[in-house]
Amino acid sequence: MTNALLLGNYNIENYQLYSLGHYPGAVPGEGTVQGEVYRIDNATLAELDALRTRGGEYARQLIQTPYGSAWMYVYQRPVEGLTRIVSGNWLDRDQY
Repeated sequence: MTNALLLGNYNIENYQLYSLGHYPGAVPGEGTVQGEVYRIDNATLAELDALRTRGGEYARQLIQTPYGSAWMYVYQRPVEGLTRIVSGNWLDRDQY
């Protein structure tokens, strides 16, 4: 994201991370998802919405972080049969 400023890392409690193949999906559940918080402009948010919410795969949800309110994309489809990334870190996906 060219118009994004990394504010820092944040662990999102009460979520689980799953591998959807080439990208992750976070859903409510017991666990923690490791994420990054960025400051972005409205145009970038609109681009992300177009990519993520198309077809109902994700829904944007407001969360509270140490950096203020932030949007996260929550996966909306069933996770049965998908590989859970227990560490909550997408970079660990090849370990599962």
